[in-house]
Amino acid sequence: MSTSSNTVSLEDQLREAILAKPDAVLEDQHLMNALVAANERAMGSNVVDLRGIAMERMAARLDRLEDTHRSVIAAAYDNLAGTNLIHRAVLRLLEPRDFTAFLACLEQDMPEILRVHALALVLETAQPGGAEVERKSGALKLAGPGFTESYAGQPGSDRPVTLRQTQGGSPRVYGAKAEWIRSEACLMLDLGEGRLPGMLVMGSEDPHQFSPMQGTDLLTFFGGVFERSMRCWLS
Repeated sequence: MSTSSNTVSLEDQLREAILAKPDAVLEDQHLMNALVAANERAMGSNVVDLRGIAMERMAARLDRLEDTHRSVIAAAYDNLAGTNLIHRAVLRLLEPRDFTAFLACLEQDMPEILRVHALALVLETAQPGGAEVERKSGALKLAGPGFTESYAGQPGSDRPVTLRQTQGGSPRVYGAKAEWIRSEACLMLDLGEGRLPGMLVMGSEDPHQFSPMQGTDLLTFFGGVFERSMRCWLS
């Protein structure tokens, strides 16, 4: 008798709690699923619960929308982080007062700011003596005419940025770091009329940092700023 009394009391308390806060029940997905399942069992197998089916479809659609929402937010944060990173790099490019300091900035500061493992400025030249010039900066590489287009794999193309994955970089570009490179970005540089082109190359040990499926707007902007800085130094 006591057990029956306790059960009735518990049911009354539960009923009062639900009536007091019905929204709490409606907002609890697991509780609603249990109620719908209990209702289906009560109706039997010969009754089709269209409302239950509709609720299941709506729940599935809501889950997909929530996943999409999270993906959009994550992409927005990544884009904002990338924008801030490029802004920092541009501001740092404007600080050097001479070309030696500019090259030191490329070698020492830019890889950390841009979060890459290696960075190289490749300038085409028809003049000999490139090895002596390269010894002045680990970031500066001199190459013969046509090297940059050939390296980027875009002969005759007007695409300013090439992103790709690779199994090791070129020792000619990255030196001792070449074997660790798994993805890279090649930014073509127009250094002005009467000058051979150049290229800024960024290499990463992360195979997913640069890939052909990614957008290039931010790197195109950075390349435009960089080539204008180079024109000033070369003039």
